[in-house]
Amino acid sequence: MKIAVWHNLPSGGGKRALYNHVRGLREHGHTLESWCPPTADQNYLPLSELIPEHVVPAHRDGGAADSPNKLFALRTHSQDLIRELDAYARQCAADIERGNFDILLANSSIGIAVSSIGRYLKLPSALYLQEPFRFFYEADPHLPWMALPAERNWSPRQLMNGLRNSVRVRSWRVQLREEWQNARAYDEILVNSIFSRESVVRAYGLDAKVCYLGVDTGKFVDRNLPRENLVVGVGSISPRKNIRFIIEALALLPPPRPRFVWVGNTVYQEHDAELAELARLRNVEFITQTLVDDEVLIDLLNRAQLLAYAPRLEPFGLAPLEANACGLPVVAIAEGGIRESVVDGINGLLVEPDPQAMADAIKELLDDPAKASRLGQQGRELVAERWTVAAATDRLERRLQSLIS
Repeated sequence: MKIAVWHNLPSGGGKRALYNHVRGLREHGHTLESWCPPTADQNYLPLSELIPEHVVPAHRDGGAADSPNKLFALRTHSQDLIRELDAYARQCAADIERGNFDILLANSSIGIAVSSIGRYLKLPSALYLQEPFRFFYEADPHLPWMALPAERNWSPRQLMNGLRNSVRVRSWRVQLREEWQNARAYDEILVNSIFSRESVVRAYGLDAKVCYLGVDTGKFVDRNLPRENLVVGVGSISPRKNIRFIIEALALLPPPRPRFVWVGNTVYQEHDAELAELARLRNVEFITQTLVDDEVLIDLLNRAQLLAYAPRLEPFGLAPLEANACGLPVVAIAEGGIRESVVDGINGLLVEPDPQAMADAIKELLDDPAKASRLGQQGRELVAERWTVAAATDRLERRLQSLIS
């Protein structure tokens, strides 16, 4: 197959998944080229190491979004974002049409989850969607469409806030409409889990096909290093990853508590400071490491006792499988796609979303190294059997070939 790839991904699990997909398909003898805007992360696992990648330059036309009138800028923010991303999509589509490709493999986009490029190509198209734009569909902590609290006597400031909120909601509704229409332009939507397939049905009213991801077992390996009094976590340092929950759980353990190291690709600085203060108050040794290379991450996974994982409604959960590949067991909340990557009693322990339940499971593995080692070994065998990059490539290849035929 001659495959055109489009993405606008930041660093993180989505980019790692795409990198592994591209590498696997290339090793199977397929020809690939990639297109992306400059907003995509070019430093983290760059596709240019594997295939030609065209970074389409930005062409901002200024306008109301650059206006000093902030209220007016709010009115046009989503429209400007959509217009700019749509311009990227049109330009990339024109380039791809000239290249006589067999199929388009599009991926998620920063800012608007589903790109419009599927609208402008006549060739078969698949969208690998890690998750819909969750802000629109989940209470975090409330839905964006919720009305502001009723006020008996409106002050000028409250009136202005109410007007701003109405403008924002109108802007979001426009973006939501575009994303909904974009999703319908693809011949097939591929997702990383059954949970994500259900999320696509809820968000867009569309069916999707599950195409599970895989772990690079040539990189994530068990080095048989001595295990230290260390618990590790992986993911962005953001409220959605629920790091606060893990700190609260570790605080319930008797001393000496394990060190807690969190490896993150992106950091919300204010949230990072809040977590550091909480850990200080709870007497938990909490360390964050950001933008580290894979060697540092793999070393931590080989020295820790377990991976603690509690993100809210995680679409799949690739980090637990990467930990398993390093012989590390997982303690995770039984929520979202994690229920598909972590099997209770096989490669880790699943608990209800209660800090005491998480603390009890962590203590169980810390107090019983033999059980922790057994779960880690079973996890490594499970990854080798089902969750390799090679198996993920086979799954994706079959989907794409089916679309073409």
